[in-house]
Amino acid sequence: MDWSSSDVVRVWDARADHYLRLFRHELEGKPFDRKVLEAFASRVGAGGRVCDAGCGPCGHVTALLAAHGLDAFGIDLSPRCVELAGSEQPGCRFEVMDQRAVTPALDGLVSYYSLHDQPKRELPATLTAWAAALRPGGQLLVVAKEGSGDGVIADPLGSDLRVYWAEHTSDELRAAAEAAGFHVDDVTVREAYDDEIPTRRIYLSATRRPLSRPGGL
Repeated sequence: MDWSSSDVVRVWDARADHYLRLFRHELEGKPFDRKVLEAFASRVGAGGRVCDAGCGPCGHVTALLAAHGLDAFGIDLSPRCVELAGSEQPGCRFEVMDQRAVTPALDGLVSYYSLHDQPKRELPATLTAWAAALRPGGQLLVVAKEGSGDGVIADPLGSDLRVYWAEHTSDELRAAAEAAGFHVDDVTVREAYDDEIPTRRIYLSATRRPLSRPGGL
């Protein structure tokens, strides 16, 4: 089954309120995730311009990054997600945008589970777009669910919708990031918490490599 950007918008506009009820306080119960996000903020440095790609209706990742001194903003394809995120986090900026359309020059980009809404074949193009948006030395953090799933399934979050569900392996994420122009600094995998979907989580940290110069030095 084909899956397009319009399908992502349709599904997320319909499930945004349900998702917000489930995950409004998500980070309070995820100490490892908070630690990883705080470490990312430290690597970027105070005042760094950072995009939370696929911010969803909670906007909590954007808010956490902003609270740690970053010039953070969130983007999402779903107008309803952006509307709710703005209400939840009134001190933060949110915009309706495709995560592959963010413009340079960013100091950092976070993808907190934003890859599972798109077919895995689109991973190389997405990472290439993120590399183009980041300055050399810019920081990337990708959080994704581990596995081999890649297709339309019944919504694991309990709505009556069918959604796209893509999972990745550490090797797939590492290879795609390196091919796009990143140096992978760390890949960590953790087990699911008791109240999460029982799938391991992957945390990939990477640095945008310097742009190559035609003709050498």
